[in-house]
Amino acid sequence: MAPVHPHNRCRRCCCCLFGVIWKLLLGIIILIGLIFLIFSLVVQPRAFRFSVNEAKLTQFNYTTTTNTLRYNLVLNFTARNPNKKLNFYYDEVEGHVSYHGIRFASTDVITWLNSFRQYTKSTNVMSGVFSGQRVVVFDHDQVSDFEHDKKEGVFHIDVKLYTNMRFRLGDFIFGDNKSNIKCGIDVPFGSNGTKLLNAFEPTTCDVNF
Repeated sequence: MAPVHPHNRCRRCCCCLFGVIWKLLLGIIILIGLIFLIFSLVVQPRAFRFSVNEAKLTQFNYTTTTNTLRYNLVLNFTARNPNKKLNFYYDEVEGHVSYHGIRFASTDVITWLNSFRQYTKSTNVMSGVFSGQRVVVFDHDQVSDFEHDKKEGVFHIDVKLYTNMRFRLGDFIFGDNKSNIKCGIDVPFGSNGTKLLNAFEPTTCDVNF
């Protein structure tokens, strides 16, 4: 009988080890897939729904000599949990608003001081106040668009919300999910005491986990 070369024995050992590792990884992947499938079938998770149901813009003035934008915008949001088994914890919600792609204000909608638990099949309301002034450089076309929008009495505002949320299933709390919410809204403009020519239409937002 021919002697077994040490190099061949080493190769066979490596092949056996690779085969064991591959089967182990395949088994782990299948197990994770089964767990996820069972979880989806039992819990049937659904993403939360978010919308802007009210918007008030009582100040939105731009001074070209100083490039200063003065603003006062109040937004009321509606968050809906459509799930039958999952609860949500809103730990943080940070809001940003932009006009013509230029961010002009940010605010904390939800912080640890007013964080809350959203129960199944429930709706909650939250508000964001964007008020102040900021140096914003508009080019000639943007200034023309601003004056046109002001004359029409409606400004298109882009809203972005960044959330930090957790989930609760029974007594088990898990996750530290960060998601972003985008809304493009047409906000009627009217200074305090001025009757609005246009009514705000509630707008559904896009939710991305």
